[in-house]
Amino acid sequence: MTIDEALTAAKGAVADGKLTDSALENLTAWLTEDRYAEYADQIVEHVERGDWQTLDDVFWTIIPFGTGGRRGKMYPFGSNAINDRTIGESAQGLANYIKDTLGEGAELSCALCRDTRHNGERFAKLCAEIMVAAGFKVYMLQGYRSTPELSFAVRYKNCSTGIMVTASHNPPSDNAVKVYWSTGGQVLPPHDKGIIERVMNCQEIIRVDFDKAVADGDIVFCENEVDKAFIENVVAQGRPGPRELKVLYSPLHGVGATAVVPALSGDGFKDVEIFGPHAEPSGDFPNVPGHVSNPERPVVFDAMIEHAKTSGADLCVATDPDCDRIGLAAPVISGGNDWKTLTGNQICALLCDYVVETYPGTLTQEHFVVQTLVTTQMVRRIADSYGAKVVGDLLVGFKWIAGAIDENGPDKFLYGCEESHGYMTGTYARDKDGAVASMLACELAAKLKANGKSLHEKLDDLFWQHGCHAERLVNVQMPGSEGMAEMKKVMAAFRTDPLEAVGGLPIKQVRDYLNNVKIAVGGTAPSAPLEGPTGDLVILDTQEEGTYVACRPSGTEPKIKFYMFAYTPAEQLHDLDETKADLEARLDEMEADLRKFAGV
Repeated sequence: MTIDEALTAAKGAVADGKLTDSALENLTAWLTEDRYAEYADQIVEHVERGDWQTLDDVFWTIIPFGTGGRRGKMYPFGSNAINDRTIGESAQGLANYIKDTLGEGAELSCALCRDTRHNGERFAKLCAEIMVAAGFKVYMLQGYRSTPELSFAVRYKNCSTGIMVTASHNPPSDNAVKVYWSTGGQVLPPHDKGIIERVMNCQEIIRVDFDKAVADGDIVFCENEVDKAFIENVVAQGRPGPRELKVLYSPLHGVGATAVVPALSGDGFKDVEIFGPHAEPSGDFPNVPGHVSNPERPVVFDAMIEHAKTSGADLCVATDPDCDRIGLAAPVISGGNDWKTLTGNQICALLCDYVVETYPGTLTQEHFVVQTLVTTQMVRRIADSYGAKVVGDLLVGFKWIAGAIDENGPDKFLYGCEESHGYMTGTYARDKDGAVASMLACELAAKLKANGKSLHEKLDDLFWQHGCHAERLVNVQMPGSEGMAEMKKVMAAFRTDPLEAVGGLPIKQVRDYLNNVKIAVGGTAPSAPLEGPTGDLVILDTQEEGTYVACRPSGTEPKIKFYMFAYTPAEQLHDLDETKADLEARLDEMEADLRKFAGV
C-alpha cells in the first residue's frame, strides 16, 4: 500500500465512523511531512490491517505539552502518544526556548535522570543527545533516581534547566518528561507558554551520538557526587528525638530505595525493612494491585499491612515510582492490630504540626506554610495556631508551591504540602520529596510511639484542637475525544448552571478561577471579582463553614476530579467518633449529588 492509498483508506474510515476527523488530520501530517518520514511505513502497516481504533487513539489529538511537561501512553508513533518524536520535540523545544531566553554567550547546562519505567533509559539518552547538540552540557544521573533529586541536581550544579523522564504514578503503559527551570522548580509563567510554543512548532530534531558526547565530556555522569549531597541535605531537615521504630518500606517497584533508605539510615533509623514483593525496580509494577503504583490508593497497602502485623512493624511507608509522593499506614491504636491508611490531607496536617512545632528557631509572622486551594484547611488552622503565615491561594501542582517559596523568601519557608500526597520542607530542592516526607513521618511516629500514641491517635488530638475535618477525592475517568468534550461540558455546567445544594446544604457562591469571578447563588447579588490565580478550577461554597466542593479536570490524566470538604468546629465537638461518622455520611450525600449532576 502506498501513502496515497493509505490516505484514501483513512478518509474512507472517517466516512465509516471508524476514525475521527482530527485523527485523519494528524495522521495525514505524519504520512506527508518530511519530519515524520521515518514513521510512515509503520503507519501504513496499521492502515493496511485496518487497525483504526489504535490509529484513532494515537492521532485524535496532539499530546499537550503542559506546564510541567508531556505525559501519556507510549506507542512507537502518533501525535497523541509518547514516543521518540514527541519526547524529542519536548527536549528540542525546551533547548530552543532556553537558548533564545538566555541569549548568545550564556553557559548552558541541563541535569537529567529517569525512573524505572519502560523506555526510560532510551528517552533519557535521546534528551541528552538533543541537549548536547543544542550546546548544553548535560549532568546525568546514571541508573534511576528520584524526581526530587533531579530538582536538587539542577540547583546543586547551577543548571539552566532539568529533565526528568517519569510518568509519576501513571499505569505501566505511560511515560513522560517533567521539565525544570534553573530554580529547580517546574516551569512557571511566562516561561511555560514560551516552551510550549517552541515544542508545538518544532520541525527539526538535532542529535549527537551519545557515546561520543560522553567521550568528549559533554555528558558528565555525576550520580555519586549528587547522591551524597542530596542525602546530606535531606537528613539536615531532621529533628532530634526517638528513633526506636520498626519501619516497613515499599518503593512500589520504583526508585525510592535510592533516596528513602539512605535518608532514614542517615537520620538514625536502624530497623527499616524493604517490603520484598515491591522491591524489584520494574516498569511493570508487577506486584502492585492493578499495576498502578500510587500510594494514594489504600489497596497498595493491603499486603504490606498483613506483613507488618506478623513482623512487628510500627509503620508502613510507600513512595510512588519517582519517589516524590508518600503514603502511610499505621495502627489505629499504638501497639494495636487494627491498621488504617492515612489520606493525603491527613498526612498534610500531621507533618505540618510536627514541622512547625519542632522548628529549631524562633517563629515569626514572616515564617510561612504553603498549600493549594484543594488541600485541607486544617493545615491553615494548625499554622495559625503557631503564629505562622499561610500561603494557600494556589492552583493544583507543586510548581506553584515552589514558586511561592521563592516569592515569599526561602529563609522563612517552613513546609509545603498538597492533598495528592506531596510534601516538602527545607530549601535544597523545589519539588515535593518522598525522602524527606518519609523521614519526617518516621520521626513523628517514633516520637508518638515513645509517648504511647499512634499517628491516628495524634490526628484525633488535632481534630479536638482544630475541629474535625473530613475530605474526599472522587476521580471520574473520561478518556478519548468524547471524554474531553464531556469534561468541558461538565466544567461549563458548574460555572453557568451549578447545583443549588450539595449534601443537603444550599450553595452560597461559586468561585470561578478560570474567569476570576465570584457568583452568588440563589440571590440577586452581581458577580464580583475573585482575587487569586487563574486556572480551570471551580469551587462551590455551601452556607456552612468549611463545607465546600472543588472541581477541576486533571492536568495529567483523562479524568475530572471532585474534591469534597466537610468540617465541624472544635467548639461543637462532643463525640468525635459520632462526628466523624456524620461527616462521612455528608460526604456520601455530596458525592451522590455531584455524580448525578455530572451524569457519571
